[in-house]
Amino acid sequence: MARRHDLVGLTVLAMLSVRASHPYELHRFIIDTHKDYVTGLPRSLYHAVDRLAGDELIAPAKTDREGRRPERTVYEITDEGRRELATRLRRLLQEPEPDRRTLVAAISLIGALPPEAAIKALRLRVAALTGAIGGLDAQMATMAENGLPRLLMLELECDRALFAAEQDWVRGVLDRIESGELDWAGTVKQSLMERALEE
Repeated sequence: MARRHDLVGLTVLAMLSVRASHPYELHRFIIDTHKDYVTGLPRSLYHAVDRLAGDELIAPAKTDREGRRPERTVYEITDEGRRELATRLRRLLQEPEPDRRTLVAAISLIGALPPEAAIKALRLRVAALTGAIGGLDAQMATMAENGLPRLLMLELECDRALFAAEQDWVRGVLDRIESGELDWAGTVKQSLMERALEE
């Protein structure tokens, strides 16, 4: 299986869940939609495609050629790839990580999940953040009781503030989804990807 935090591979799976494409199209779409968490382009993209194909999460659908350009293999996502996409995306949404790029990536691709699955994952994230904040509060209280100067707890205060801000933001996203302000209509459609590639 692909690495757990293979954000490039996750992005490829999400895009191929919308439309079969060749790596050059995927590269353009990543650039055009400012998926800045994807680094090392284009090499990382081609490596991800090779890994995903080797893991049978994507498969060649056809090979085409335009004019004098070299042949390009068009890939499509497999059923196993769809399951892997959903599993990995849910995990990234529900489990807070020190590397904030994982949340950015997951939020960027959230439309690849059904709304109910996204809501459940975000609620689990809020609960995990509540636990992390409570743990930090207890740790800081114990340190203060033991006479540790506040200056030496600044990093814990920083972590707590970041977790609290993230928790507030995720709760706001949940409120917007549940109120209907954010919906899935038009988020993951072939026409949207085609329009971006035509521009």
